Amino acid sequence: MGESYMAGWWDCDRRDEFFSHVLSTNLENTVKKNAKLQAQIMLTKIFNYQTPSLAFDNVHKHYDIDNDLFTKMLDKRMVYSGAYWKNAATIDEAQENKLDLACRKMKLEPGMHVLDIGCGWGSWAKFAAEKYGVRVTGITLSEQQVQLGKVLCAGLPVELKLMDYRDVDQKFDRVVSIGMFEHVGHKNNRTFFQAANRCMKDDGIFLLQTIGNPFTRTYHDRWMNKYILPNCTMPSLTQIAQTIEGIFLVEDLHNFGPDYDKTLMAWHHNFTSNWHLLKDRYNETFYRMWTHYLLQCAGGFRAKRNSLWQIVLTKRSRPGGYFAER
Repeated sequence: MGESYMAGWWDCDRRDEFFSHVLSTNLENTVKKNAKLQAQIMLTKIFNYQTPSLAFDNVHKHYDIDNDLFTKMLDKRMVYSGAYWKNAATIDEAQENKLDLACRKMKLEPGMHVLDIGCGWGSWAKFAAEKYGVRVTGITLSEQQVQLGKVLCAGLPVELKLMDYRDVDQKFDRVVSIGMFEHVGHKNNRTFFQAANRCMKDDGIFLLQTIGNPFTRTYHDRWMNKYILPNCTMPSLTQIAQTIEGIFLVEDLHNFGPDYDKTLMAWHHNFTSNWHLLKDRYNETFYRMWTHYLLQCAGGFRAKRNSLWQIVLTKRSRPGGYFAER
């Protein structure tokens, strides 16, 4: 379907609504999986497609497309994850709401040192350093994110590094990961949480924000996997719960999935409104591919095929109780 749309075979006025209706019908229970798809699904259960070397390549194919593309599409702080639209009228306000919500849930205090796993262009790191007086070490596998992020965070106690989460060997007061866990892969989930636990002090707090899947799967939509986010998988609560057992306690779980629908529609508006500034570097096929990506995802959240979770995790050794902000 995605390839036929890219080729210009079909169109409709509201593709976000089209996908919402299609995805609400649970067609995967009706349409038979052919041998090729069955084989691809089996391979995801056997092989690790998010090893350190493959993870770098996966990230490079999406996040290193062009910083200017993301600058034209995202909010002013360059946040590439679902926003929190409570009491917000614009994408800028909604993203700042989300950044602040994460800070409050983590109980940040001035002088704390925070590890940001999958820091992007340093949007959360910059906000936390400015508003809460913390020091942040951010890691990502995107060269272009580090390059631009260092410029955006200049003059602040923020250090951005090109580094895999598996290589971090330092203690932090807090750990945060927003919109990165989808790239970890089911084969590495426990390794990810073990790394976060190893890097966090005993009284620390770990905030994880991730897109969630209502079904336990090891594979992703084939069109998305080929053209947009290679080897990206959305975890289920079952997968998360199984892999944190004996590592972390769940203190709070907050789902605001419908807010990602609004976020994606805002990104689509920004992208299409600024297309005239980008089209000299991209062709019409890319335009159709990118809008298809944004509207298909919006329809998925609208059909409740995906959730957006903020999960607060602590070690058993952390003293006292925990009460989450909203």
